[in-house]
Order: sequence, then structure tokens, then C-alpha cells
Amino acid sequence: MKFLILHGWGGSDAPHWQAELASEIAKNYGTVSFPLLDNCHFPSKNRWMRQVKKILEDFKPDTVICHSLANNLWMWLCQEEDIQEIKRLFMVSVPSLTTKEKTIKTFFPCPLPKSLYANEIHMIVSNDDPWVALDEAKQIANQYNAFLTVLENAGHINTDSGYGKWKYIENLVLEIQ
Repeated sequence: MKFLILHGWGGSDAPHWQAELASEIAKNYGTVSFPLLDNCHFPSKNRWMRQVKKILEDFKPDTVICHSLANNLWMWLCQEEDIQEIKRLFMVSVPSLTTKEKTIKTFFPCPLPKSLYANEIHMIVSNDDPWVALDEAKQIANQYNAFLTVLENAGHINTDSGYGKWKYIENLVLEIQ
């Protein structure tokens, strides 16, 4: 299995759960790509799309794990309809499709693509994420028949809300029972 981990606005360096997950995948002899996307503190949708398209073409992942803005990036990539289908997609802390934030404005509004090009979709959200209302997150999950997990009081499911090493996502991604 090949795992591609895509961070959101500002990156996901240690001790963020994505950095911990990349390490755990490697420790279990998995093949992982965890690229730092271009200018992560001032992202451009078009630059990120070009970069990730190249990674997808070269790396050919089976599983993609997105956090925050990377989810919207994935949706934009799926609008192009020339994306290769993957086995599993993990969408953690999907921001509102109508987010209004100057620094990341090129990503919004974000239309829902016809398909997310994944055989299996897992969405993990928090009931108190400041970047999306729970009802909107549920609607997005329903649109794609995604498995939905709602965490209680987990904020944006990042380092600030206490999500460094996170066994739940590690077990889910690595398919540990």
C-alpha cells in the first residue's frame, strides 16, 4: 500500500497527528509520501493543484489522508475528472465550502465534485470545529456516502486541540483491529 498525506494551511509538522501518522506508516514498512506543499502559509489553489497532480501521477497512492484545506484541494482536483481512482480517502476536519479567509481565498467557494474518486471514504469531524458547522460536514459526508465519525469537543483536530499522536487514525489507516 502507498499512502499520501496532504496537509492543510500552514502544514502539519510534528507533533501534528499527520506527522505522527507518517512516522507510524514508515515504522510499519509502509510506503508514505508526506510532501510539504508550496508556500504552505500563503497557499495558492493552482500551485497546490499542479504540485499534487504531479505527486499523484508519479507516486500513485492507494490511500490519501487529507486534513483541513487539503480536503478542499482534493475536491478541486476531483472537479478536473482526470484523477485516478484510489482505494481509500480519509477526510479529516473538512472546512466549510464557503470559508471566508483572505489568505486562502483561492480555494473558496469550493463546489462539490460529482465524485471523490475513492472506493471508500472516511470523514472525521468534530462537533465544535470552528471552520465548519456540523450540519454542513454531515451533508458533505451524505453526498458521498462516506463513513462519518464525529468526535466530541475536538476542535479542528490538530495540535492545538491535542491531536499529536492519535491511535484512532493510525489504526484506521493501517487497518489495525
